[in-house]
Amino acid sequence: MRKDEIKRYVLEYLVDESILPSTGLETAITVPTDNTFELKRLEMEMNKEIRLKEMEREREREKEAREHEFRLKQLELGVIKASDPKIGLDTGGFDVSKHIKFVPKFQEDNVEKFFNHFEKLGEQLKWPRDKWSILIQSNFTGKAQEVYSALSIEDSMDYDKVKKAILQAYELVPEAYRQKFRKYRKADTQTYVEFAYQKERHFDRWCASKKVFTFDTLRQLMLVEEFKRRPKLFQGGGGVLQDDPSGTPD
Repeated sequence: MRKDEIKRYVLEYLVDESILPSTGLETAITVPTDNTFELKRLEMEMNKEIRLKEMEREREREKEAREHEFRLKQLELGVIKASDPKIGLDTGGFDVSKHIKFVPKFQEDNVEKFFNHFEKLGEQLKWPRDKWSILIQSNFTGKAQEVYSALSIEDSMDYDKVKKAILQAYELVPEAYRQKFRKYRKADTQTYVEFAYQKERHFDRWCASKKVFTFDTLRQLMLVEEFKRRPKLFQGGGGVLQDDPSGTPD
């Protein structure tokens, strides 16, 4: 087989595989074989298209693998019906399938609100707490779905562990709330009332994440915070603040 025939065969194959656009086929084929520069350019373009196509296919394979793993975990937990339509979702007298429709839609931009809404519904509808993890995972998307799929079967059945893992993935943990409270600044478009309200919300979320519900726990939180923010003030001096000119405790 001659060189130009091999070239045509390869190009047609690449077009059939959607690696190269069909519009460039004739142009590529008619490039003179003695034109080294043009052939080199064509080769580079072909390699680039091949790499991009392979990357796209790899992303699709990874996505399909995640979805497959997620579905397998659902089947293992008995959340969805198997191929036999006679298999129900009744678990210990509680029919999960009848309640999944009440689970709120998962929102990646407001994960905390989603969990709060879900927990309120769970209490109001008297869902058994040991079924919460089965119910809540039905609406997971994006990063939450990936985190849930990575959990062990045992952990995925524990609502508190599921919630903790997902909040950590979205950085909704005590330190993140602390940073939001400390770094929150008034926007030019905000009124002082709006700013105070948002600042208060960040503080409340920080306290709630640290389980601060009494004066004693609040006092402990503030003392620890003071040490974190100004550690040099508490170094040496037998417990006396170093920068206190009076030499008396603060």
